[in-house]
Amino acid sequence: MTSMPVSERLGSDIKRAEQALNATKTAVLKPAGLTIAQYGALLYCAAKPGISAAALARLCGVTPPTMNTVLKNLQERDLIVRTPHEWHKNVLETRLTDAGRAVLADADARAVRVERALAAEFTDQERAALTGLLARCVRVLEEQRPAGP
Repeated sequence: MTSMPVSERLGSDIKRAEQALNATKTAVLKPAGLTIAQYGALLYCAAKPGISAAALARLCGVTPPTMNTVLKNLQERDLIVRTPHEWHKNVLETRLTDAGRAVLADADARAVRVERALAAEFTDQERAALTGLLARCVRVLEEQRPAGP
């Protein structure tokens, strides 16, 4: 027996919500030919042309090696181009191609429908409260994380 009942563990509820969101987004992005990580990379490339792989990895919440795989796949499909930075030749800047912009437009319309359906379940006040509560969760969890080496 454990010292805390499963019904009191908020982490389980947060995880279930995250899994449901990811499963739904995975399903709606499939016809656009993208994974969630690929969609996120294209979305941030559109917002921040010339972004590095390291910055994309941080924004998308994946490891740098994972992001490099994502970018390699997107580049093979001619959805992005990667060129050396003007001053830092070892840094590759990532930009969308015209094909990438077209795929992103389709994928984003699909993802936005999910986000709007989710948001529509809450009043403005409830959405603000939920956002605040989730921010508090992040803060507390980050405070509980042991310091790295």
